[in-house]
Amino acid sequence: MAFGSFNHHRQQGPMADINVTPMVDVMLVLLVIFIISAPMFTHAVKLDLPKAQAQANPQQAASVSLAIDAKGQVYWNDEAVAATALDARLAEASKLDPQPELQLRADKNTRYEVVAQVMAAAQTAGLSKLGFVTEPPKEKK
Repeated sequence: MAFGSFNHHRQQGPMADINVTPMVDVMLVLLVIFIISAPMFTHAVKLDLPKAQAQANPQQAASVSLAIDAKGQVYWNDEAVAATALDARLAEASKLDPQPELQLRADKNTRYEVVAQVMAAAQTAGLSKLGFVTEPPKEKK
């Protein structure tokens, strides 16, 4: 800090300043010491890790889209099928390895009876993976 007036012509006492040169010298010496000693603080532990062999991922099962319209007509991957043909296709699908996932899409006006019959036919055929596909709500503008 400096003690004095703003008018340098009328100095009545000595000007006292803090000499920062020794402080800068000490900081530079500390910086050099830390730069030299930093690599000594980072040491690694040597480990003999075991080798692992990853197995192949199982093949992803295919999915079958079952759609039911408001009239009760069933569609297998967008192809209309009769009730008897549906049972045969479900039986064939249950024999596949891995079993496909049934994705059931039903019109909101479809009778629950038809949906329950399709679900029962899938269970009877031995299919265990069944998903319901819905449409997300529309955003209000």
